Amino acid sequence: MTIGPDQAVGGRRGGLDGFFNLSGQGSSVAQEVRAGITTFLTMSYVLFVNPQILSGAIQVPNAFVQLLMATAIAAAFGSLAMGLVAKYPFAQAPGMGLNAFFAFSVVLGMGVPWQTALGAVFVSGVLFVLLSVLGARQAIVKAIPNSLKFAITGGIGAFLAFLGLRSAGIVVANEATMLGMGAVTAPGAWLALLGLLLTAVLMARNVKGAILYGILITSLIAVVLRLPVYPGGPEGALQAFQGFQNGVVGVPVWPSDLVGQLDLGGALALGLLNVVFTFFFVDFFDATGTLTGLAHRAGALTPDGDLPRARRTFAMDGLAAMFGAFMGTSTVTAYVESASGISEGGRTGLTAVVVGVLFLLATFLWPLAGAIPAAATAPALILVGALMMEGVRHIDWDDLTDSLPAFLTIIAMPLTFSIANGVSLGVIAYCVLKALTGKAREVSPVLYGVAALLLFRYVFLATE
Repeated sequence: MTIGPDQAVGGRRGGLDGFFNLSGQGSSVAQEVRAGITTFLTMSYVLFVNPQILSGAIQVPNAFVQLLMATAIAAAFGSLAMGLVAKYPFAQAPGMGLNAFFAFSVVLGMGVPWQTALGAVFVSGVLFVLLSVLGARQAIVKAIPNSLKFAITGGIGAFLAFLGLRSAGIVVANEATMLGMGAVTAPGAWLALLGLLLTAVLMARNVKGAILYGILITSLIAVVLRLPVYPGGPEGALQAFQGFQNGVVGVPVWPSDLVGQLDLGGALALGLLNVVFTFFFVDFFDATGTLTGLAHRAGALTPDGDLPRARRTFAMDGLAAMFGAFMGTSTVTAYVESASGISEGGRTGLTAVVVGVLFLLATFLWPLAGAIPAAATAPALILVGALMMEGVRHIDWDDLTDSLPAFLTIIAMPLTFSIANGVSLGVIAYCVLKALTGKAREVSPVLYGVAALLLFRYVFLATE
């Protein structure tokens, strides 16, 4: 007798295997744990970067530590919700870019109180959940053609690789050319290149845990050789690892000055609807594009392009945004770095649960995350980015109405530093080209509606 996906010798499977269907997904507890650790390490920078960005706008006592705790708790909640309810290996945390928009554009630029800005984030999260429950978000995912789905995945790969090259100092800002080549002899750059070579060799030899081992070995090299690749030096300079000055265990600080401080009434005032809808549009298409790309990479999409358990998945994304706003941080969303764990074999929600647990532990052991420099996680982002480009070969490059929107999707993500912009430009270009070349019927009416809304957003609403 053949053993079905929900059965095992002696009866139905129980425990973690039964709850997450590990056997049915060809995975195991060890594989999912390894994937979760990998994802956490590649995104652990959020523990420090998010407080740095938000602390300039959110003025409370001991702001950095309180924001670090809020970030960790919000990331833990979002990842646990995605793992336990949606059962996908997608980790969540306060989104980069969205936090900068929150701090610099809304609070510091427009003069909106940070409590009111948090209220706007919460309201946008409510809208996410409502649209998810009503099936609107999954309808949009289904309406996106396969060519754009492949392009979204490839674009996220290009975006990840760009993030890795940037964090390693291999790609730097240049006033004359906007971007330029950094000094490859700088400690961070050559360490990242060494880590890239090491991890690539391990992956080519099919070593399980290659990405995780690459991160850990590269970090160890940085510590042992005392390379100046860690933040915290004078005037923002990088420095060698300073050790665990206050130990590796600390008592968590409850962010009492942040929790529950959101101002819903102020956010719903007529003058701030623009801010609410900007948060909504940016995160809607950022998260939808990210989740679609990650699902494709994980092999979770059906042949028709549907995402099983889509309502739950998108609802958990919205719920995480609401919870994050309540805790006192900017929009919580799905993280593209989840692709690193997926590449390590993460296929179920157990991967996201491991990430959530690690974020909770970070409230006690967060100094440990400081031992992982950006130069050590950069190789993982570059390699995962390369792997995610695989699907672009399925795009019909001979049909310009397919290939140009796909190209715009891919190239716009790293160049505008926004997944949402890449998805938006691709969808708009696809609809317009099909409509003007006699192929209007190839496009779903839902997608035409989405394109119209995106055009409205770019023309009438504030941009990122």
